[in-house]
Amino acid sequence: MKIAILTSGILPVPAVKGGAVENLTDFYLEYNNQHRLHDITVYSIFDEAVREHPALLSKVNHYHYIDTDSTLAKVRKRIFHLLHKHEEYYHYTIEYYLHQAIRHIRSQHYDLIILENRPAYALQLKKYTDAHLVYHLHNEKLDNHTPNFQDIYDAAYRIITVSDYIASRVKTININDTKCITVHNGIDLEAFAPDTKSTISRAALGLTEQDFLMVFSGRINRDKGIMELVEAMTLLKAYPAIKLLVIGSSFFGNNTSEDDFIKSLKDRAQELKGRIVFTGFIPYHQMPDYLRIADIAVIPSVWDDPFPTTVLEAQAMGLPIITTRRGGIPEEVTTDGAILLNTKENFVDLLATSIIDIYSHPNKRQAMSTAAKKRSLLFCKERYAEDFFLALASST
Repeated sequence: MKIAILTSGILPVPAVKGGAVENLTDFYLEYNNQHRLHDITVYSIFDEAVREHPALLSKVNHYHYIDTDSTLAKVRKRIFHLLHKHEEYYHYTIEYYLHQAIRHIRSQHYDLIILENRPAYALQLKKYTDAHLVYHLHNEKLDNHTPNFQDIYDAAYRIITVSDYIASRVKTININDTKCITVHNGIDLEAFAPDTKSTISRAALGLTEQDFLMVFSGRINRDKGIMELVEAMTLLKAYPAIKLLVIGSSFFGNNTSEDDFIKSLKDRAQELKGRIVFTGFIPYHQMPDYLRIADIAVIPSVWDDPFPTTVLEAQAMGLPIITTRRGGIPEEVTTDGAILLNTKENFVDLLATSIIDIYSHPNKRQAMSTAAKKRSLLFCKERYAEDFFLALASST
């Protein structure tokens, strides 16, 4: 098949600036390059870092870049915004990217066009192409509260969701839906291998081998439950060996600025006198090294997290996990390898109690670690890519 991929319009593909959606796109493009299944054109914003990327040498994956960041592009975006303000669905920068992509798409013939987490692109695309439109939904982007939800839903030929939870949100539009197929995310299990020696030492972070080290990784905002985790740490003053490593920043990429939430989080952490270490942004390829030095992972999402890859990564590293019954998270883990908490009442107390439980029972930790590693085998990137292309095959 001849396939086009419309990316988010925010981050580039290949994922030189990070981004979970962009990394997952790279995985199935890598699989396509290896197996030469389809002729694929990727529409992406341009970034200087993509110029020498080896993915661009592929004979089956092609990359069409759209300039959205140069001075000239910024002028053009503003003009576009003034002329099309009444038509905009997303931010005008994204709409400009879509407009430029459509200009090229109109001169091509595609069998399928994949919309990566931007289902409302369909409102414009359906005017200019007869290709089947496939939505790949990573978040709650389409339900009965979405503006123009019926038109967007009707324009889809297939909807691939990252979890049954996201599929359930789509089915608020049509309870008898037959368009949705769940394809669970995958990760690179060779990269996230627990037995490889880490290039990061605890000592470099001001920690010792005797510390019981918990790790939190991900974007730092209220939804991720990091404030509740810090609050739980304040209840563990009788356990000075328990430390917390916080990996991440408030946005993607190497952004050193701090928003008000991170500042308030660090102010609260100051009370714990060095028991919480903030790393800031860490490049994705270094994440396994940081996870290897941890004893457990805590992923305390307080929102309906669709299917966070941070859970898969911790699981692959054999880390016992404390997490929540929100969104698609229960689809990722089993109760043998993870403690699943409810978030509505006494959540901070539940977090603290669960941490003490795992800390106090090393045999339980070991059993959870074994179960986590076994579970992780279901989420390799090859299985993900294979299932993704099988779902696409059902779209023709």
